[in-house]
Amino acid sequence: MRRSLVPVLLASLTIGACSGESDAVPMTTTVAPAPSIPPSSPAPTTDATSDTVTPEGFERVRATVTEPDGTVCELCLWLADTGDRRRRGLMSVTGLGDADGMAFVYPTLHSGNFWMKNTLLPLSIAFFGIGGTYLDAFDMDPCTEDPCGLYRTPDDFLIAIETTQGDLADLGIGPGSVLDLTEISCDR
Repeated sequence: MRRSLVPVLLASLTIGACSGESDAVPMTTTVAPAPSIPPSSPAPTTDATSDTVTPEGFERVRATVTEPDGTVCELCLWLADTGDRRRRGLMSVTGLGDADGMAFVYPTLHSGNFWMKNTLLPLSIAFFGIGGTYLDAFDMDPCTEDPCGLYRTPDDFLIAIETTQGDLADLGIGPGSVLDLTEISCDR
């Protein structure tokens, strides 16, 4: 069952690339609770054409990032919208596959810590609050040993986007950017 994360007005989408200026007006990001997936959800799988391990058991959703100058970037993101999915995140993954990153969506304003336990990719993470407003971002390093360090989040975020370390700017994510998630899946 699909649920709406935000009102959607889509004219034409070119997934995965900044499209330049757009007539679209950024909309308020709202988050609805989602049903839990069972604890036995699939683990990441190896891509048949390479040794890349990509996320499995996550759907992909479209998102737009509007930069301060009005440039709109269209993204495709793995969706981690339940406690089980958020806990698993990008653990054991060695590539993002056909997605630009992973969106960790919380049902209410959230603060806390992220960690990189069993995460093999160096990642950059950005945080967005009410209305999809950019709050902060930083880099995180892989950790396969105990204990792993904790990365303190900003207060009162609703969505965190993880991507390959150093790729936030390529996705239009930075100070002054606005994120808008949709319920529409993206298939690349």
